[in-house]
Amino acid sequence: MLRLFGFSLFAMLLSSSMPAQSPAAGSTSNAPISEHAQFQAIDRIVQQAIQEHAIPGAVVLIEHHRRIVYRKAFGDRSLESGTVEHPATDREAMTVDTIFDLASLTKCVATTTAMMQLMEAGRVKLNDPVAMYLPEFAQNGKSQITVRELMTHYSGLPPDLDLSHAWMGRDAAWTRVMASTPIHPPGSSFLYSDINFEALGFLIEAVTGQGLAEYAQQHIFIPLGMAHTRFLPPATWRSRIAPTQWDTDTVADGPTVDEMLRGIVHDPTARRMGGVAGHAGVFSTADDLAIFADDLMHTHRILSASSVAKMSTPQQPANAASLRGLGWDIDSPFASNRGDFLPVGSFGHTGFTGTSLWMDPVTDTTIILLTSAVHPDGHPQHAGTSIVSLRTRLATAVVPLLDLTVSEQQKLALARITGYNDTLMAERRIADRNGHVRTGIDVLEADGFRELHPNPMHPVRVGLITNQTALDEHGHRSVDVLAQAPGLKLTAIFSPEHGFAGRLDTTAISNSTDAATGVPIYSAYGVTDAARRPTTSQLDRVDVLVYDIQDVGVRYYTFETTLGYFLEAAAQAHKPILVLDRPNPLTGSIVQGPISDPGSESFVNYTSLPVRHGMTVGELARYDNAIRRIHAALTVVAMQGWMRGDWYDATGLLWTNPSPNLRSLPEATLYPGIGLIESSNISVGRGTDSPFEVLGAPWIDPQKLATALNARAIPGIRFLPLRFTPTEATYKGELCGGIQMIVTDRASLDAPELGMEIAAMLYRLYPQQYKLASVDTLLRSHTTLQELEAGEDPRRIAEDWQDEDANFLEQRTPYLLY
Repeated sequence: MLRLFGFSLFAMLLSSSMPAQSPAAGSTSNAPISEHAQFQAIDRIVQQAIQEHAIPGAVVLIEHHRRIVYRKAFGDRSLESGTVEHPATDREAMTVDTIFDLASLTKCVATTTAMMQLMEAGRVKLNDPVAMYLPEFAQNGKSQITVRELMTHYSGLPPDLDLSHAWMGRDAAWTRVMASTPIHPPGSSFLYSDINFEALGFLIEAVTGQGLAEYAQQHIFIPLGMAHTRFLPPATWRSRIAPTQWDTDTVADGPTVDEMLRGIVHDPTARRMGGVAGHAGVFSTADDLAIFADDLMHTHRILSASSVAKMSTPQQPANAASLRGLGWDIDSPFASNRGDFLPVGSFGHTGFTGTSLWMDPVTDTTIILLTSAVHPDGHPQHAGTSIVSLRTRLATAVVPLLDLTVSEQQKLALARITGYNDTLMAERRIADRNGHVRTGIDVLEADGFRELHPNPMHPVRVGLITNQTALDEHGHRSVDVLAQAPGLKLTAIFSPEHGFAGRLDTTAISNSTDAATGVPIYSAYGVTDAARRPTTSQLDRVDVLVYDIQDVGVRYYTFETTLGYFLEAAAQAHKPILVLDRPNPLTGSIVQGPISDPGSESFVNYTSLPVRHGMTVGELARYDNAIRRIHAALTVVAMQGWMRGDWYDATGLLWTNPSPNLRSLPEATLYPGIGLIESSNISVGRGTDSPFEVLGAPWIDPQKLATALNARAIPGIRFLPLRFTPTEATYKGELCGGIQMIVTDRASLDAPELGMEIAAMLYRLYPQQYKLASVDTLLRSHTTLQELEAGEDPRRIAEDWQDEDANFLEQRTPYLLY
């Protein structure tokens, strides 16, 4: 997921077709900016919500291309005043300069902005444990919770502090935040929690030596000229503030404010903390929020463009269904204010009181909705409209009103910047589909082999790199298809690891002859590097090389190195090479795992890639050919009908075991994690009926390991204790205790992280027996190994991979075919 390349690219894209205009934010006139008929739909949506008593009134502001195109107040700011015992009807008309309690928008406008400023200054690091800055935070299982996990709501902490007991003041809140206990394993799942941002508020204060309110005022609100934005609004603002509800907190250890909350923060936790908290407490106007949004998307006075891009693009674990930036929402169950049409790549947040801010850098649009939906009693009575549906309907209506059409060029830029687009997001969410995919060999046949330039008078001599997986849609071997093609002459076959038939688990694979065609088979696998490359004499027999092998989409699978070696051989021999594309069985929409260290190349690490790279074999060939500067005369025959989100079982293609111990798609799904740690002293089930679905060793207690791993709540997988005796490979003939792995949600499973979870747990439970260092044979990430040896939490380790994987997503984009 790309997170490093930000709005500078968006700015270049937009400026090429759209004139820059000066912002109009800051006006305080009560008159609406536009009464054009095109906006009557917005008027109707808001008025309906008022008529149905969902809200008393609202202010709506829409900015497009740095110009406020709509700014209007509706309904009433206040309906009641007085005290709980003696309420009084006190209607005040809403005005566009009304000041609102932003509630959870505080998390983004104040706390997230401050955190990003501290990161820019190098005073805080995103993947650092919070306890590095707040040592007291380490208690009760929180020592490994990172800043990233707080900012993305993946800490596992409860939604809020316990308010059922009497407490009051910042210090009391500090004690409770520091003593809080995760209710889910940190990093395992998304749980929206105010405690996350309460802790971040304390972190800001600890690092800067300033109170959060003082810091925000000095470094955010004053520099931007947000004159009516602050914590703890002064009494002189009271008449312009939209009241929220009656103060009903009778448990707090202090005097109950028996009156309508107006200028006093609505959130009860923030109120007990004195009105200043990292999760709530800021008051502001629509005009000030427009200034803030304009700065994020254009002027970058308080945050650099790269910081804005960082916080507004996906930062949650790679396997998560909900997309969260740092503080900001992108595409989660809480993103109601995104509407139905604004693209992934836009971002925003809401506040419980009824506030909402959403920004779309692709169409250069900001939508602000401010209302006090909790007024007067916190329980609005409505017939059909809620504040959630109002946000959705408003954002949805804006798109056709402003004709916010996203061009294909903009979509491409968006995909490159975020690593996501709406199509890709849809593909990631497809549980299954009944597709019909035609592989490269099928397309080549349908094209009459024209990519090979057949010549009946002088048949083109073809050398085919292949194995048992190369079948066309009729079940015919690619060997036979090419041998029988007019104008072509199959003169050589090259076989990878496991041999031409894919049944051998040895390096002693000799040359042979295909019985059906009589064509010589040259083994491209052996003990030495030379034995894995074609010889000059072998290449002299061919005019063109053709590669047709089903890959498994994992960096250390040796077929990928064989592909690289033949690209090199083709370039050196000045022979063209044709790659017949086949699906990545694990989809092309997910990238996971550490990128191998440069300089660690080997036969199981041809190129520095993430463990799960999300490319088809044809795309990988294009990538290797360019990145490694091989300069082979490469042609890829693309598939037809394949979608990036397709797992292999969505393609309609026959499963053929790519190697002897990958016998099913579930095994291939686990392979990027279990294969990653196979080089350590464990059995991964070779010599059983379920290789890569079981794991064990004679010294493992099955119940102990299964219980410990299940307690980690790793998304998408469960563990069963079992014993097994492998008939080959590691611990052949020995009874092993271990686990069986049951994939419960393959879309949520991060297999490389799973490998690290298992390795870390084995090292913790069996430090004398488990040989952790040996995982580096396939891991090839020195930093990751060091972190494992130091006892770092695997989820925190996986966070370190995210920026590298983000860079890779950008780097691979030019070479994708689908």
